[in-house]
Amino acid sequence: MAAEDRLDLPMVGERQSLREQVAHALRAALITGEMRPGVVYSAPVLAAQFGVSATPVREAMLDLAKEGLVEAVRNKGFRVTELSERDLDELTEIRQLIEVPTVARLADTARADAFDRLKPIAEEIVSAAERGDLLGYVDADLRFHVELLTLSGNAHLVEVVRDLRNRARLYGLSQLAERGTLGDSAREHLALLEALKNGDSAAVAQIMSEHIGHVRTIWAQPH
Repeated sequence: MAAEDRLDLPMVGERQSLREQVAHALRAALITGEMRPGVVYSAPVLAAQFGVSATPVREAMLDLAKEGLVEAVRNKGFRVTELSERDLDELTEIRQLIEVPTVARLADTARADAFDRLKPIAEEIVSAAERGDLLGYVDADLRFHVELLTLSGNAHLVEVVRDLRNRARLYGLSQLAERGTLGDSAREHLALLEALKNGDSAAVAQIMSEHIGHVRTIWAQPH
């Protein structure tokens, strides 16, 4: 395999099932746009990069196919599904409708301890952005938003948002990292926590709305 075709995939261990670990790593590569739409990826080739057998990779890819992230190509592998600008606009609209009011309702000084527990993850997002660790950024960003939304007590809402985020593509992350502006988006998480701790629901709604809007400008930009 040519060096330029090799993906920056981590080796996997035994803490989770191999299938789960591979699916997580591939999902992150899809979201950052490292795995490109239209490209067919072979399970044996990916397995060699992970240092595992092809079976858990095929199983993981089938899981991603169920999520609509890839599609099986007979006797070849799996192709990353394409997203149109309209798809991305619709995903953004749904996130705005769900996340902005939900997070705004969480604003309460009495929840300060819960928000403080999220601060290390917010700082992890900033750190990953500043060192250009795109997979680390995506992973920490997802954990932050999922844990924040979990405070709403609505598990179904959390899963809906998780699915929406997984379906998105952040192809412009590498450009922002190279320009040094990814940190600006990352620091919005810290500002959001401050507004939540202050019980300022209006400020929370504004920050969340702007943050999701900023993410939309990242989606689907070419490298």
